Amino acid sequence: MRRAAALILAAALGVATAALAAPDAAWTWRLPAWLPPPVVPADNPMSVAKVNLGRHLFYDKRLSVDGSMSCASCHEQARAFSDGRGTPTGVTDEAHPRNSMSLANVAYLPVLTWANPLLTRLEHQALIPVFGESPVEMGMVGREAELFARLAADPAYPPRFRAAFPETAGRIDLGSITKALAAFQRTLISADSPYDRYRYGGQADAISPAAKRGEALFFSERLECFHCHGGVHLTDNLVHSRKPFAEYAFHNTGLHDRDGKGAYPPDNTGLIEHTGRPEDMGRFRTPSLRNVELTAPYMHDGSIATLEETIAHYAAGGRRRSPLTSEFLPGFTLSAQETQDLIAFLRALTDRRFIEDPRFADPWPADTAR
Repeated sequence: MRRAAALILAAALGVATAALAAPDAAWTWRLPAWLPPPVVPADNPMSVAKVNLGRHLFYDKRLSVDGSMSCASCHEQARAFSDGRGTPTGVTDEAHPRNSMSLANVAYLPVLTWANPLLTRLEHQALIPVFGESPVEMGMVGREAELFARLAADPAYPPRFRAAFPETAGRIDLGSITKALAAFQRTLISADSPYDRYRYGGQADAISPAAKRGEALFFSERLECFHCHGGVHLTDNLVHSRKPFAEYAFHNTGLHDRDGKGAYPPDNTGLIEHTGRPEDMGRFRTPSLRNVELTAPYMHDGSIATLEETIAHYAAGGRRRSPLTSEFLPGFTLSAQETQDLIAFLRALTDRRFIEDPRFADPWPADTAR
């Protein structure tokens, strides 16, 4: 982790990260009228060439030390760019303590991981899986020069880097790799679920009567779901910067209480790891519920297998309630029909066009060694 932090600092040198700009004119966002484009950093404007390069890098297993993993290994398009496992393992078979989050609409989110409030730029976050040490994921720490040489040796890559980064004559380095990956990830926008067409597109018949009843339950004070999963992106991880991190976006959902005071497993303590505040024990970032049907298992540790079990968890007010459990988990009672209505609503959040969009698919031919 220290190594990855140093790389983040190196990648950021000389970059005015606070400056923001509209997307480059060479890139056209395909968005519905009700959804504004995401903010793009001034130092990494969008372009077709850059997105194309990032897409190839995202699916390239040569970014891992033994050629066994790519970014897509833990972020599969068919699963809304999650991976279907409780927690992933890296090239050394070391288990990651946290579930792989979906990348759908990640461009709109100000905090990018389960518990680190400081990782707010996709360009910096990309360094963690490739070069991180705790845990090891793709295992390239200390082997940056080897990675650059691997990519340079592929005849397809130098022209792609030159097209994407003409200002540096296509230099292959940490900055160009992470900027290209970030540009591609910013295009992973999901906004065409049946619920989107119903709620924002005015198509009254886009969702079923059961899903409409489920929507009413979801946004009711009785269930409290909307307090953490509201808005267009169905997460409160949008306004955290207006108050201290603990006030928005991070919540203790009652999964653990090891000592009667709310202690979580020592390798998975949440926001407290970064703030040192005792009240932040067990607080993790609110994930978006877009495509939630596809992103099982659930919770930061992947410990809940199904939507039915997740609803039961919240109905009970948490699995291990403690004084630190969020006030938004009061518990509730649902009939069998209401549970099915709520699930119908959650399934209406699935964007099939997003998971089948060829623009986001693996661009490498099946017989390509990479």
